[in-house]
Amino acid sequence: MPIYTRTGDKGKTTLANRKKMSKADLRIEALGTIDELNSMIGVVLSVTSNKRQEIRSELIEIQNDLLKIGSNLANPQVTRPPASSLAGEVGRGNQKLAVSSLSKRVKEFEGFIDEMTQQMPKLSNFILPGGGKTGAMLHLARAVCRRTERRIVEFNSKKKIDDNIIIYLNRLSDLLFTMARFANFQEKKKEVIWPA
Repeated sequence: MPIYTRTGDKGKTTLANRKKMSKADLRIEALGTIDELNSMIGVVLSVTSNKRQEIRSELIEIQNDLLKIGSNLANPQVTRPPASSLAGEVGRGNQKLAVSSLSKRVKEFEGFIDEMTQQMPKLSNFILPGGGKTGAMLHLARAVCRRTERRIVEFNSKKKIDDNIIIYLNRLSDLLFTMARFANFQEKKKEVIWPA
């Protein structure tokens, strides 16, 4: 089967419920930024040493979370699946991936943030994004995450989505910022204070 389908040649795309919509729709923009963020995290993984296994494992889990969020948003038929539904059944009937588990992930992010923060010097100024390769890429991932969050909030103002998604993305940007600082700290890359 070829990768190209030609179905998007006229600026339309198809959702999980088989509904066609414009690629300029807010839902598609939100899905696109989630995909971009997931790809950016893949770039971070490509430059992150295997010695940083805790960070690598967390980033891979985040990529899976983002696919779950994207799958949830790709099926607009159901606001929340029934408690008895099976997660992972995207495109089957009216079910889509439940995102209630994201609240647990937010707590895990907070624990990881606290753990890394305790090991680094206290931050009392704005810093310029940069540092080593991993740190700089994590700062870029954080910026992409913030844009993703803005697109999701904009979409939420038109079509209500699960609050857990917005909370997750907000905390994820905090985690990526802290990971960037931590990677630079471990590599002994000095943070540049603003104003320098």
